[in-house]
Amino acid sequence: MRRGAAAAAALLCLGAACLLGRGFDPRAWLLPSRGRLLSPVELARYRGAAGEPGLYLAVLGRVFDVERGRRHYGPGGAYSGLAGKLVGRFYDENGAPTEALRQAEAAIEEALKFQAESEQRKQQFPPCNSEWSSAGGSRFWCSRQSGGVNRDWTGVPRKLYRPGSKGSHCVCVRTTGPLWGQPDSTEHSDRGDLDNPHLEEYDGCHPLAEQCVLKV
Repeated sequence: MRRGAAAAAALLCLGAACLLGRGFDPRAWLLPSRGRLLSPVELARYRGAAGEPGLYLAVLGRVFDVERGRRHYGPGGAYSGLAGKLVGRFYDENGAPTEALRQAEAAIEEALKFQAESEQRKQQFPPCNSEWSSAGGSRFWCSRQSGGVNRDWTGVPRKLYRPGSKGSHCVCVRTTGPLWGQPDSTEHSDRGDLDNPHLEEYDGCHPLAEQCVLKV
């Protein structure tokens, strides 16, 4: 399996694994998967339809009984397409892990790392509240809950540019205290993250205003 295909399969499996933990608690590994392997043809019999012996889901070659999540994975459910389908070939005929499994696990690790980094960025730079009207133009403002991030500071609106991208989006930036991630630093200017090189002020707005209005 090519790395790109393995990464796509890994992300699908990661999503399936997350879904497993949302609606119900999966049972232990299926008894049929202990001591022998299920082929794709055998697994296809377990899609939860009338007359079929059960409702199974394979994640990275391991099989779960997802009967408790029938409303999600059963026929007509939002994720019924995942039930009864192996994603790639992660174990050989002897049950040994394959290179495809190792690549998928590496891709999952990268996806989890990216997710953690994205969450950290959101905590550091929560999205602004925003609205637009033809009469008043665009308005951006910060609150202690903007962007769905509860915090003990409000912040001021700034444009945040991601490295390698020309686009920007509005975020709320701390104006006091040490730099993000350096709470114990004794050498800081007590300006929070205002001096971050990826930030830019909105033209025509006071640098320390909690809201910014851009006229049409």
